[in-house]
Amino acid sequence: MSVKIRLARHGAKKKPFYRIIVTDSESPRDGRFMEILGTYNPLINPAEVIVKQDRIQYWIEQGAIPTDTVKNLIKKQVVATETA
Repeated sequence: MSVKIRLARHGAKKKPFYRIIVTDSESPRDGRFMEILGTYNPLINPAEVIVKQDRIQYWIEQGAIPTDTVKNLIKKQVVATETA
């Protein structure tokens, strides 16, 4: 069982809202998940990203692999918090 950190789409048609989740790599995009680690709202300018840094670190230490998109969101969030 491979564990991934990825996005799950929510929200209405043409108004996406994403949750950053931990899930089994074989489960569907919006299917079962283990834990919600944060949210991503691309409709706000600039995009709003809220993450639980401690839980993301925990899951990465346990062997979870973040997708490329989630990796970029986490990097942007870390840079934003360091400059603020």
